[in-house]
Amino acid sequence: MVKKVIIINFETESLSYQAFSEIKKLHSSRVIKGEQMAVITHTATEGHQFTIDDFIDFTGNLHSSKDSFIGMLIGFFGGVLPMLLGWFAGSMIGGYKDAKETIAANGIFEYVGKQIKVGETGLILIATEEDNRPLNSLIFQQLHGQIERIDFTEVEQEVQDAQALQEQVKETAKKQWNQRQQEKKE
Repeated sequence: MVKKVIIINFETESLSYQAFSEIKKLHSSRVIKGEQMAVITHTATEGHQFTIDDFIDFTGNLHSSKDSFIGMLIGFFGGVLPMLLGWFAGSMIGGYKDAKETIAANGIFEYVGKQIKVGETGLILIATEEDNRPLNSLIFQQLHGQIERIDFTEVEQEVQDAQALQEQVKETAKKQWNQRQQEKKE
């Protein structure tokens, strides 16, 4: 059994909440082993923002949505990632290698972010499934939604890479800011 990040979307918002409730039942009956699940909405305000509308941590660790893996993941969709792309790919850093790293890190976030389109509400579930048929049946046949599964370790690595890039951006920005301030004084 491999842990997955499962992105689920529907044509109507209410189906996301229904799926949230039904997936909790699948977890309770041990059909899937959930870790975290969130209902998220993709809005066009202030660029592209993803908000967590409902959240559950199945592990009992009492994570809030903000300190959860899902919280970190959606934070990169509309928050830190555009900054990384703008600064790394632009003239601030300008190096070919850095731009390549940014594009690679962007891949998973862009892909996941596009699964729930602007104006849509969907689910992100981190879970291990022994058999994917129960969740498929619920989402495809009963609720007429879509499912995308991505290996958790891939997503986890991309989050770690993005965090490292974020730190590089901060350090580079700080150095360049200090350098410009020094040049103004001279």
